[in-house]
Amino acid sequence: SLKEYYNNYGVWFVLVAGFTPLPFKIITIASGLFQLNLIVFIVCSLIARGSRFYLIAVLLYIFGETIKKFIEKYFNILTILFFILLIGGVLFLGYL
Repeated sequence: SLKEYYNNYGVWFVLVAGFTPLPFKIITIASGLFQLNLIVFIVCSLIARGSRFYLIAVLLYIFGETIKKFIEKYFNILTILFFILLIGGVLFLGYL
């Protein structure tokens, strides 16, 4: 049952964990344990981790040193809040 659930929603777990400061190693181990498709895992990892690092790179390129301290201090909190609001919004719209 848990394996089915992870295989159905594992893509979302990998995408969210790859973008947020959650320990990605835990998702990696869980994906192997529940035998998530390797190609799916690699593609989702590239999208999530690449998006995170490119977002930081673009912000640093545009705003320079002025945003560096802000990113170091608040980026992890902001990504967690973003995904909480995103999931909450999806759940809210699902109940309407």
